[in-house]
Amino acid sequence: MFTGLIERVGMVRSRIPRGSANLLEVEFGPGPYPLATGDSVAVDGLCLTVTALAADAFTVDVSSESLLRSTLCNVRAGARVNLERALRLGDRLGGHLVSGHIDAVGRILETRPEGGFARVSVAAPPEVMALVVVKGSIALDGISLTVNGVLADSFWMTIIPETLARTSLGGKRPGDMVNLETDIVGKYVARLLAPTLAAARDENLLKKLTDEGFI
Repeated sequence: MFTGLIERVGMVRSRIPRGSANLLEVEFGPGPYPLATGDSVAVDGLCLTVTALAADAFTVDVSSESLLRSTLCNVRAGARVNLERALRLGDRLGGHLVSGHIDAVGRILETRPEGGFARVSVAAPPEVMALVVVKGSIALDGISLTVNGVLADSFWMTIIPETLARTSLGGKRPGDMVNLETDIVGKYVARLLAPTLAAARDENLLKKLTDEGFI
């Protein structure tokens, strides 16, 4: 589990295809960044496992499923990526609970400066939009953000200067693709309520057919 509070921005050193998967080497830059083989680390929001370490970089395997559901399928050497090590028991939860399992890829529609802030709009597929709520949490490339507005097929957020400066989001432009993970609590609530909502829809349909004389 993660918090969505980015620790540093790394850079992809290389991406090597291995069958249907990829081997990704990521530079974490100068200075200490305690990692060990077997540790979980979020790379642009994806929970990945460290398989090898160098003085200033680490290596992870990216499965075919992760490539299918995320932007890492197209990432190139030199790309900047958000990094966060896994949450430890007892750590402060400053963002929100982020699993590191990407739901879908979204597309930046607009980045509009508002003073030192920025309004960022993102287009998302229906399965994501069904779980996006105003003032709710969402992870965008692993960054914990608050949704400020929701439309039929997009949502927007106001990004503070600190987030723009300390993550890759400050460099995003319209048309760029981003990894999306909706609030894990909302997913479980939706799953638990699905049978009840389906039954209610069936009852309404049956009543309507009866009222119209079809049955």
